[in-house]
Amino acid sequence: MKRIVIVGATSGIGLETAKRFIGKGWRVGVAGRRIEPLEELHALAPDRVEYQTLDVTSDDAPQRLEELIVRLGGMELYLHCSGIGYRNIELDPALEVATLRTNGEGFVRMVTAAFGWFRAHGGGHLAVISSIAGTRGLGSSPAYSATKRMQNTYIDALAQLSHMERLNIRLTDIRPGFVATPLLNKANHYPMLMPVGRVADCIVHALEHRRRRIVIDRRYAVMVFFWRRLPEWLWERLNVRTTV
Repeated sequence: MKRIVIVGATSGIGLETAKRFIGKGWRVGVAGRRIEPLEELHALAPDRVEYQTLDVTSDDAPQRLEELIVRLGGMELYLHCSGIGYRNIELDPALEVATLRTNGEGFVRMVTAAFGWFRAHGGGHLAVISSIAGTRGLGSSPAYSATKRMQNTYIDALAQLSHMERLNIRLTDIRPGFVATPLLNKANHYPMLMPVGRVADCIVHALEHRRRRIVIDRRYAVMVFFWRRLPEWLWERLNVRTTV
């Protein structure tokens, strides 16, 4: 029976993706800060679901991850869904630093722990939910877009490291567009908003086919294509006011 660990499984994309892997008969380890959603996931299949509370910004998070993996009996796939983001045109430093701690420090803490586990156990598949926001710097969300760019680059570096050391660790970088999750401020307008269930279906498909990189969905893939090709002077004059 295949085994997956999902960190950030208490809401949004992580929660919906966990439900789908449970429905497919996988052994699923779920982790996050809030105990109630984890208990609800466990109740869906008590014989196949293990859970662990952890905070990716805490020093003990890797130890808690290890405990979860042990109870699960190992893992073939690690999926990192934990993340926060804010529309912060006022540049409130508390919001920017909080974003850096979760999407930067917390991301590195957990991804290196998962990579290290796979390195010590003969390989595996490490996947992360990043964002199309990493394509260019978004003026409405500086820390969010910067940390997502960092995540994209970090996964590229780990993919190269895996090949350098012949580790048999597969990397997947999943980049959604606007998704209807609690992360989004409902007071703002979000174009091309995607239902979280459909995004979860796309994620499961990408992971089952071991994709290296995917943008969800095709509309966003086209948008990112043109974003990359805009000259700097034009990009800086665009009014992009929402968080992806």
